[in-house]
Amino acid sequence: MNKGFTVWFTGSSGSGKSAISQLLGKKLKEWGRNVEILDGDVVRTNLCQGLDFRKQDQDIYAQRIAFVCKLLTRNGVAVISVAISPYQESRENARKEIGNFVEVYTKCPTEVCAQRDVEGMHQKALKGEIQDFPGASDPYEEPLKPDLVVETDKETAEESTNKIINKLIELGYLNPKGSVTHVYSSEEEDKIKERLSRLGYI
Repeated sequence: MNKGFTVWFTGSSGSGKSAISQLLGKKLKEWGRNVEILDGDVVRTNLCQGLDFRKQDQDIYAQRIAFVCKLLTRNGVAVISVAISPYQESRENARKEIGNFVEVYTKCPTEVCAQRDVEGMHQKALKGEIQDFPGASDPYEEPLKPDLVVETDKETAEESTNKIINKLIELGYLNPKGSVTHVYSSEEEDKIKERLSRLGYI
């Protein structure tokens, strides 16, 4: 069974998490992996109804996502979590809970995020229509030691995705394409060679 892992995206609304996660999911499927994308909006609708952007609710939201990620990860799934997850403590708790955890910070200036924000969340927060919105009317705590930073105002989604794939290879979650996977142990290889030698093939 493939080793499961969770790629945990964190970053402000409009920083490019969803676009990169879709591309990453597609590439991981090409790699032959079973993939589940836990997109923030979908999770908020189906798993976290009634929660808003207050810190207490954000912590509960992160706990619930981490729990689902843990179950999928331990069953060999490549999980992609897409949520703002603005607090360092909740991200660290998710890392401990899940185990095979790769934190990717989608770094992007607030003004660029606001320009990209098709739902207008930043503007609504600035107008006071949404309370405690991370990165606008409430702080967003930048990751202290993320496994990877992708700067989405300087990189294309393709470039950011390729950096994530390379990090997954570096961490041993993906085998480099074209690499040989050893099926037999060295003792088994010796026995096979001995048999082939006795039969005159080598």
